[in-house]
Amino acid sequence: MQAKGRFGSLTDIGLVRKSNEDKALSLIDAQGNVLLCVCDGMGGYMKGDFASKIAVDVINAAFKSHIKWIFDFQVKMWISKVVKSINYSVFSESQDSERFAGMGTTLCMAIFFKGKIFVVNVGDSRAYRLESEEIVQLTKDQTYVQYMLNKGEIDEQEKLTSKDRHALMNFIGHDKDVNYTLDVIKNDSKTILLCSDGLYNNATDKQIFSALASSERLDQKINTLIGIANANGGSDNIAISMWEPYKHD
Repeated sequence: MQAKGRFGSLTDIGLVRKSNEDKALSLIDAQGNVLLCVCDGMGGYMKGDFASKIAVDVINAAFKSHIKWIFDFQVKMWISKVVKSINYSVFSESQDSERFAGMGTTLCMAIFFKGKIFVVNVGDSRAYRLESEEIVQLTKDQTYVQYMLNKGEIDEQEKLTSKDRHALMNFIGHDKDVNYTLDVIKNDSKTILLCSDGLYNNATDKQIFSALASSERLDQKINTLIGIANANGGSDNIAISMWEPYKHD
């Protein structure tokens, strides 16, 4: 059974960037399945914005028109088709048009279906789950420093301070073929947050936890998180999409 809850999304330009290349999406279909998505475009003015717009436009249209899902494999097939379609569109545009050469986008998506959450990741936008005393990262950054950390060549502190910490090893539009991770987890009625690096690079885990665990309404929590990121420098665009369970008295 699908757990019931509230959901919403919002982006903010931040305090430094001249344009907003982030996109966020939150949708519900006729079956009551919820989709959350965050995309962080890259490539510079117009390019990153266009790449992330392609992604959310494809997802929006496909989610609203998909056939009724009955089994998990249908959700997985839909994800595969949609991610490949987005990548084909972004990669083709970047190859065919000098104006959009080198553009790309991250993609972090969560689909709530029959008591499960299908978490998709390409790049370094993140999905978190709220636990009783902390937030838990559900995705792994597809970055060079994460690769070095996995190999044991740097430690966690070096990862945070490395000059290469923003270098992506994978993103939508990187190549004609796309690689993505898909994790299926139990929906245990805990708050799920998707965000771009504009949030987690400008807010500590403790600050994010405090905002999510507060008694504010969902829309207020999103605005609080954006406010925290901007108060801490607002060095990048910020995208947030989240779901939380209804609270029972």
